[in-house]
Amino acid sequence: MAIQDDITFLESSIAELVVKYEQYFLGIEKREPLKLYEDIERFIRRYNTSTIINTMMKFKFNTLVGKFNSYKQYWTRINRLIEEGKYSRDKFIMARHLAEGAPRQTAEHHEKPRANDTEMVFQHYLEARRKCNLPTDNISRETMISVIEKQREALRSKHHCAEVEFRVVIEDGAPKLKARPSKTAVKNH
Repeated sequence: MAIQDDITFLESSIAELVVKYEQYFLGIEKREPLKLYEDIERFIRRYNTSTIINTMMKFKFNTLVGKFNSYKQYWTRINRLIEEGKYSRDKFIMARHLAEGAPRQTAEHHEKPRANDTEMVFQHYLEARRKCNLPTDNISRETMISVIEKQREALRSKHHCAEVEFRVVIEDGAPKLKARPSKTAVKNH
């Protein structure tokens, strides 16, 4: 059963590499995860030269290789866009770093949401729609921000918290807004 363990290891390594590349693209990681990337390539080359007799394992291995090759093309494209200065997420990160450079407000003064938080949620939502190949020209900035603010107020009163955090996730091929009470600014009730 060594082949099954190796394929499971390959699958988890690819998943780890995907996370590390996303962290690198977001600016969380300062360096591209080339060592893990090269280890996975070496691992794949080793099994490409051997014959896998079990059809199910061979199919799973070939599927993982295809997935890895797709990610390689994606990472190469994103790296090229970053080098050319055309990668849009970099602009959001830069705006966030500029906003973080401003003095932080304490929890007592954090009753009103910062305008740039709502704007960043809106920008991330548009980026997620583009990533899902969905149109963005029919999304009204004012309407979206109004909906976010109404939802924020409703969740504040429901969860008795000073602030609500919004994030954009992609589920079933479509971006969705997820909200949760902020852990840093919870009211005593």
